[in-house]
Amino acid sequence: MATRANFSSKLGIILASAGSAVGLGNVWRFPTEVGENGGAAFILIYMACVVVLGLPLMVSEFVIGRHTHKNTADAYRELAPGTPWVLQGYMGVFTSWFILCYYSVVSGWTLKYLIGAVANEVTTLTDSTAYFTDFTSDPWLPVIFMVLMMLLCHQVIVRGVQNGIERYSKLMMPLLLLIIAVLVVCSFSMPGSEEGLRFLLKPDFSKIDSGVILSAMGQAFFSLSIAMGCLCTYGSYFSDDARLMKTAGSVALIDTTVAVMSGFIIFPAVFSVAEVAPDAGPGLVFITLPKVFQMAFEHVPLIGWFFAVMFYLLLLLAALTSMMSIHEPTTAFLLEHFKMERRTATWIVTLSCIIVGVLCSMSFGPLKDVRFLFGMTFFDFFDYVSAKIFLPVGGFIIALFTGWKLDRQLVRDEVTNHGMLSSALFPVFMFLIRWAAPIAIVLIFLNELGILG
Repeated sequence: MATRANFSSKLGIILASAGSAVGLGNVWRFPTEVGENGGAAFILIYMACVVVLGLPLMVSEFVIGRHTHKNTADAYRELAPGTPWVLQGYMGVFTSWFILCYYSVVSGWTLKYLIGAVANEVTTLTDSTAYFTDFTSDPWLPVIFMVLMMLLCHQVIVRGVQNGIERYSKLMMPLLLLIIAVLVVCSFSMPGSEEGLRFLLKPDFSKIDSGVILSAMGQAFFSLSIAMGCLCTYGSYFSDDARLMKTAGSVALIDTTVAVMSGFIIFPAVFSVAEVAPDAGPGLVFITLPKVFQMAFEHVPLIGWFFAVMFYLLLLLAALTSMMSIHEPTTAFLLEHFKMERRTATWIVTLSCIIVGVLCSMSFGPLKDVRFLFGMTFFDFFDYVSAKIFLPVGGFIIALFTGWKLDRQLVRDEVTNHGMLSSALFPVFMFLIRWAAPIAIVLIFLNELGILG
């Protein structure tokens, strides 16, 4: 039997896992959450939530994956054979596929806007809202860009763990961090940027309430790619000497740095040409920021063009690294569970996501009046169900499984590399995964559903 693929280096482990966590949400969701929920005060609460909630769950997924060296579904089958816990493994595989179907649509938008920026379209728009609406409502143009992004992701995944995921993560993640550093300098150099920095960094503790705390908890949970099957699958490719807690800490640090630096890019730039905070979601990067690039281009054409190109290249890299991690769990499952060749498994995932992705993409155009369950479009349904139901429920089950079902010694052996590493923090980890994480996830779940008001 062929030896199962593993990441070849500790750097590859960290950068691939960080690529899984760093995505489009870091660039548009986090800065807006910060601006709307107390600035620096929100950042402090968010960091605390990463430590209390995010890190224990990330380590838990690494433990499950690394101990079994199997895909997510078969990992649970090995650890809890013949029990309902096995369903979580299948749920993780399905969740990653489910998310990729609609995430690829937004990723396609980043490719369109990058090409538009290079062609100097984005910096010369007279109506960025109409540009965005006309593009997303077109019957086939967004589909074409979605397919192109899926094929880019496909070319990475089909090459395997070391030659595909690890190699391209080592290339794209440093480039992504370099672009962020360049964009921060550009944003700081724009006139009036000081007001944006004050908006982002000045603590406003008067806005801190239970809702803000829950928002910070939810942001920490979703930002780190918990319960998508990605971290468990990547963990299965870790070598036996990989330090799980240190790796999780490095990933969380990179993810948080990208999110905070994105705020440093966006708010100074936006406030240099406007006096209002940008809206959350796609409107921020596809409607509001093109206005910024247009103003910058009018004053200094080369700087405005460069700013736009680099920003949308940043978005594309963030989208692609996340797509890679979301694609792999289902591919690994098909490859190992059904003994398929990687090429065949990769094509099945790619083509099935494209088929469903077409429906999600057309939700903004020809199918915008077609309502799925709960009166939602296809895109809204996929977004809502994954973010509001699949991820929190999956995270809750992972916490219970690691904290209460798995043998405590097994978990200790994985966290400490069989006693080679210090076990001083292990009791803290067990308390967080047994009690703090499940309670926090229940509160997030109820808040996201609107039950807490």
